[in-house]
Amino acid sequence: MSERSTDAKRTDILGRDEIVVLVDSFYDRVRADDVIGPIFNEVVELDWSAHLPKMYAFWQTVLFRDGGFRGDPIGKHARLVPMTDMGRDKFDRWLELFSATVDDLFEGENAEHIKRCAADMANVIHSKINGVADPRVDSSKLNDEQRARYAKYRGSRS
Repeated sequence: MSERSTDAKRTDILGRDEIVVLVDSFYDRVRADDVIGPIFNEVVELDWSAHLPKMYAFWQTVLFRDGGFRGDPIGKHARLVPMTDMGRDKFDRWLELFSATVDDLFEGENAEHIKRCAADMANVIHSKINGVADPRVDSSKLNDEQRARYAKYRGSRS
């Protein structure tokens, strides 16, 4: 594993180097996980040497807007629905592993932001591929930051 020692002071996610550490550590956990590991290891049979650089670019784009990611995460996940269960429990487990990895390695504004982005993505992808309502649309479940982002998004689409 590429995790940092728990004795080391955790810093924030500052750039590509930290994204690589996060992604590598996260997918080490995913591959070993009893709940979602089989999806990656047996159903998809990922080529990790190709997948990991895409994930570095994806998260760098999410966090810093400069990773150059181009892709279709919803489409990629939707193709799995006929092959395996892609229910809420799988997305909750993914998010639990992702958040725990971030918390074990980093702390700071970007670390918190990437966890919120991951939660938003898990909700969107789950709702789109399973044809269920996106829980973010229920305004009673939005936090202040999500309300502000949603209002800004809605304003830009008018």
